[in-house]
Amino acid sequence: MDKTQNNKAWFLVLPVLVLVAFSAVIPLMTVVNYSVNDTFGDNQFFWAGFEWFEEVLHSERMHAALWRQLLFSAIILAIEVPLGIAVALTMPKRGIWASTCLVLVALPLLIPFNVVGTIWQVFARIDIGLMGATLAALGIDFNIGQSSLDAWIIVVGMDVWHWTSLVVLLSYAGLQSIPEAYYQAGRIDQASRWAVFRYIELPKMKGVLLIAVLLRFMDSFMIYTEPFVVTGGGPGSATTFLSIDLVKMAIGQFDLGPAAAFSIMYFLVILLVSWVFYTVMTNLDKEEEFE
Repeated sequence: MDKTQNNKAWFLVLPVLVLVAFSAVIPLMTVVNYSVNDTFGDNQFFWAGFEWFEEVLHSERMHAALWRQLLFSAIILAIEVPLGIAVALTMPKRGIWASTCLVLVALPLLIPFNVVGTIWQVFARIDIGLMGATLAALGIDFNIGQSSLDAWIIVVGMDVWHWTSLVVLLSYAGLQSIPEAYYQAGRIDQASRWAVFRYIELPKMKGVLLIAVLLRFMDSFMIYTEPFVVTGGGPGSATTFLSIDLVKMAIGQFDLGPAAAFSIMYFLVILLVSWVFYTVMTNLDKEEEFE
């Protein structure tokens, strides 16, 4: 007998679709509308075509912000991924200490973005900040409001402190999923600690590490609140990343057309990179199935 399908369950998805439409699709269509039109207020629009996209693509200001953003993401990934793996390897695998370490490691992730920025802004102040005042007492000239290098050190250090925990937790989960039989085989073969990591732990962690790299790249590439609170994009434009420059363009200068065009290009870059990572992860899963 043919079974009749009951499609009434799709009505359960309807609230989600409505919510997504109002929170994502409709705002996106509004941005698309602004990106191909010009307006002088009073809700009057004039067709501009791809003029704003060309302006953004040829803008030296956007190019500089893009290179700063790429440099920041590269530094973050180069520090946080190895550091997160190293911390995960040193954590106990079971017992009360394992639970304690997991709670302590996860604490920075619970702090809101603006609070993280405020903490590090105060931390770096040369008058009341612990780090800034200590360096000033030692005779070291450290001022994030005047030195671009000092501002970058604080922004990078803040992101490492805030988000390395995510890499640690993902790496720790990957290590916990490795069967004990692999370690027993390594001990029988008298493999060194480096050999165990290179040929047992690292291959089994490829999936979670790709997820960690993807999440950290997306977060670092879209970072806004923390550096804006700490440095405001300064000194000058030293820490003006893409998101900060976009907000200044849209809200500060009220250039809605170029800002909308740039936000769409920004979105497409994130989407493209996410698709690349997803493709790589899917291929890795297929390879593991055939092994």
